[in-house]
Amino acid sequence: MIVRSLPSKFSRLRRNLISSIKPLAETTAFPFQFRQASQSAIKVIFSGIQPTGVPHLGNYLGALQQWVELQKEPSSSTRLFYCVVDLHAITLSQDPQQLQKWRRETLAALLAVGLDPDRCNIFFQSSVPAHCELMWILSCTASVGYLSRMTQWKSKLLLPEQSSVQDAAAKAKLKLGLFSYPVLQAADILLYGTTHVPVGEDQIQHLEFARECAGNFNAVYGHVLTQPKTILSPAKRIMSLKQPMLKMSKSHADPRSRILISDSQEDIAMKIRLAMTDSISGVSYDPVSRPGVSNLLSIMSHLDEEERSCEELAEACKGLTLRQFKDKASEAIDKGVSEIRDRYIRLMQSSGATALDAIARQGAATANREAGATMVDVRRAMGLH
Repeated sequence: MIVRSLPSKFSRLRRNLISSIKPLAETTAFPFQFRQASQSAIKVIFSGIQPTGVPHLGNYLGALQQWVELQKEPSSSTRLFYCVVDLHAITLSQDPQQLQKWRRETLAALLAVGLDPDRCNIFFQSSVPAHCELMWILSCTASVGYLSRMTQWKSKLLLPEQSSVQDAAAKAKLKLGLFSYPVLQAADILLYGTTHVPVGEDQIQHLEFARECAGNFNAVYGHVLTQPKTILSPAKRIMSLKQPMLKMSKSHADPRSRILISDSQEDIAMKIRLAMTDSISGVSYDPVSRPGVSNLLSIMSHLDEEERSCEELAEACKGLTLRQFKDKASEAIDKGVSEIRDRYIRLMQSSGATALDAIARQGAATANREAGATMVDVRRAMGLH
């Protein structure tokens, strides 16, 4: 897929409010029609990304590329909300200056990969106070037992999957913010009347919890919150260059294990040259016996303009030495990210700062308007208005 260029100007988002859409269902338990119950003809897609700085190839090919593709859906029937979830980031200790830098890098990266602020709403989670308000309200009906069985807090603390909140190791490390992370994630989704959430296999559990939160609330107060459905992301597992049996991740201690979308041609060539492969001659696609070589073929396939499969690329490269193959992989990767890298660099320069600030303000204004309308319904249903 070729990522399209950013528009030359960032004009103000023009979004029509849903007030003209007729209610699709009558509520009998309450004398008024809730906003979210009346807009079910509109598809609303929400997704978030943690501000960990410049995304790597796994982030881009696994999620961000799909976000760009979703922009092709008709704007008349599909609304897109993409959020930099900086409040989630502070469930673990963060250096303030580093977090500020990462927030900006993440926003610039979203624009660089091809997200268009005239087609989708891009904003920082912390710029919309309603996320925290709805989280508290949902917390009042959320099950501690359900939260204790979820895997997020265990994986973040490097605890075994069977760990319990009663275990000594959990008691010593676990903080309330990390434990209740899924409740905030549910609030993120439910605030915007989200109907669909693109997720990978490892995030399905969190979406089910969001549906549970909405169901619990609606059972008490009427149909106020929309229960979202899953858009299962195509499985694009990009593996570590140093340990090709593990996913590419920023948690890996060696920065040479991953390729960032901002990496220079020289950096890419160096990382690929040092990537773990094997001592078998030639090139073949065999993820079990040759995970390193197969990972490079997989990356090349995802970036290939001819959309060739891993097997087809292996056939085209079968006569190469591993050194020649790595050179070819480096060239393919550099070609695949060069336009993104150039846009990212321009946005991060001082001349791009004004555009970033304007888009962040614009996104926050739209998100606050939409979230505020949802909270009017929530407070009204609860008697808090």
